[in-house]
Amino acid sequence: MAKNKKSKIGDKVNKLLDIPQEVSTNIPKITILGFEKMLIENYKAILEYQEFYIRISTHIGILNINGYELNLNEMTTDDLLITGKIDGIDFETIT
Repeated sequence: MAKNKKSKIGDKVNKLLDIPQEVSTNIPKITILGFEKMLIENYKAILEYQEFYIRISTHIGILNINGYELNLNEMTTDDLLITGKIDGIDFETIT
């Protein structure tokens, strides 16, 4: 109960200061640029990487990316840039 109250106070402070939710939490932010670039922020780990399939672990589930000539171009501890011909994306939630 105390944790829920603390979370509500944090949400109010973030809203008051106009801080984006993905900055203050571990929720991933996915930006898709056309069919050839994808930026994933707040990811945990790369589970599987092949030229046609990439699996990324996030704090709320697993992101599956299908395509052709997929590459991990830029990687930091928080951000990941994927390039190539992206055909499909699906998300496996954690239950």
